[in-house]
Amino acid sequence: MTEKRFIISGGGTGGHIFPAISIANALRRLNPDAKILFIGAEGRMEMTRIPAAGYEIIGLPVQGLLRPLWKPENLRVLWKFMKSKHKVKKIISEFKPEVAIGVGGYASSATLNAAHELGIPCLIQEQNSFAGLTNKSLAKKAQKICVAYEGMERFFPKDKILLTGNPVRQSLLSNKTSKEEAAAAFGLNPNIPTILLIGGSLGAKTLNESVLLNVQRIATAPIQFIWQTGSYYKITIQQELDKISKPDNLYVTDFISKMDHAYKLADLVISRAGASSISELCLLGKPSILVPSPNVAEDHQTHNAMALVNKQAAILVRDAEAKEKLIPLAIETVTNRTLLDSLGQNALKMALPDSAEIIAKEVIKLADKNN
Repeated sequence: MTEKRFIISGGGTGGHIFPAISIANALRRLNPDAKILFIGAEGRMEMTRIPAAGYEIIGLPVQGLLRPLWKPENLRVLWKFMKSKHKVKKIISEFKPEVAIGVGGYASSATLNAAHELGIPCLIQEQNSFAGLTNKSLAKKAQKICVAYEGMERFFPKDKILLTGNPVRQSLLSNKTSKEEAAAAFGLNPNIPTILLIGGSLGAKTLNESVLLNVQRIATAPIQFIWQTGSYYKITIQQELDKISKPDNLYVTDFISKMDHAYKLADLVISRAGASSISELCLLGKPSILVPSPNVAEDHQTHNAMALVNKQAAILVRDAEAKEKLIPLAIETVTNRTLLDSLGQNALKMALPDSAEIIAKEVIKLADKNN
């Protein structure tokens, strides 16, 4: 197979970065000689995460639009966008990609606009059930739009849509760890119902406060709890736990490095409703309680969560109600085996495996058509 060259652009959050890396890895598996260049936004998470995954990345001086859109500061945002687009055109003329792939985020808009103007075929991947501003604006310029949810023709031209699902971390799918080994990693009992709470790498304030307010309830419940606090809240939570004495059935950490072990042990997962998290829960058939973040564009996490809730594949708790309802509901749910089995089976039905490979094959088709 001849060497092919691809640009992948986007980032800002793990929800954009994990799928981007998964697509790159799939392209490499299908075409080991492929040359892949990432384009991200200066100062954002992708500038460290992408090189750590073994790929080269170039940063753009781009930033997102401020709300409301008529803010005068957006003139500077527009200037940065034009400057970034000019930089991308220079990168394209030197790198000569056959396809440009956008996964959402500030950088992908400048990259795919530049690629389109230079006649490079474009593919976009939309992770959420409610399309983001960047991808909606790019829809007319893309040859193919890969989506994770049904009903996306309300945002994109129907003839361009391909339902692929979201690429997720491959290590989760190839996990051979036993429940006993997973329990040992956290110093917990493999035979006790286990709740896993994950609020993202930085953490989620409401989820953390919900646990702190219910430590005594957790201490007396016939369950055990793995709590990822996030790095931002690590110190304050430790101080609070020092005051009230942490119970033995509550494992606390700011970051879980062995997420495959955590998922293996968990009978129930409490999570925000980011697209990558939901895709992982479905692929693993994990029962979940979803607490959508209220601090995201177009309230897209609620839309993501409702896609599962409407098929009895997850339970929804509103952020505003979480402190009162979340932990009591989680303890009640994790001890209801019939409900857990039903939620897990329904989540598994919604899973779309092999997403990265399906998307990579579409990218290669576009490249072949362009030659």
